[in-house]
Amino acid sequence: MARDDERLARSQEAPIVGGLPEAPGIRVAIQLTPALDSHLLGLADALLVDEYPGATIDRAEREMLAEAVSAGNDCFFCMDSHGAHAAALLEKGGSTQLLPLIEAIKLGSFDEFSPKMRALIRVARTVGRAPRELTADDVASARAAGATDADVQLAVLIASAFSMYNRMVDGFRARTASDTGAYRTRAAQIAEAGYSIRPAVPASGRA
Repeated sequence: MARDDERLARSQEAPIVGGLPEAPGIRVAIQLTPALDSHLLGLADALLVDEYPGATIDRAEREMLAEAVSAGNDCFFCMDSHGAHAAALLEKGGSTQLLPLIEAIKLGSFDEFSPKMRALIRVARTVGRAPRELTADDVASARAAGATDADVQLAVLIASAFSMYNRMVDGFRARTASDTGAYRTRAAQIAEAGYSIRPAVPASGRA
């Protein structure tokens, strides 16, 4: 099934667990308790927004790693929303020439990335799929391509966190959008202020 067809099919699914908030994607889990709200959003900020000592990858590249892991895990809400976040950051930084990379990630195509990002995506997707398959050679290849130890650490951490987020979303069958444009408003807010800022309008339904 083509990606667009699968996205549409996912958008028509209803949650399979009772008692959930009427919210899309990961916001279902975030809204279950105040503790989940603060911890899940705080983790996203720590991995995707906040300064990480020794790291050289920027916020858009971190979002692309989250998108790549989510695409590998076939989680449409997370791959589409974090793709939108990466796009908003690229636009904010004036790097619109890199926008085609967002769709390439969803299709599993990484040839147009820099050697460093290809190596980090390989690390992240390996950890997302089967962490014991990550090898010292994979890490050495990332280092040889220009990644720092902190970059590799972030790739592992992002892959681990987003495998959790992906499973929360799809384990609940949380609602996901049929149109990736649904994520643009929130993506612009996150590009400006990170994850812990609340949406201007509470998310609901399939948006």
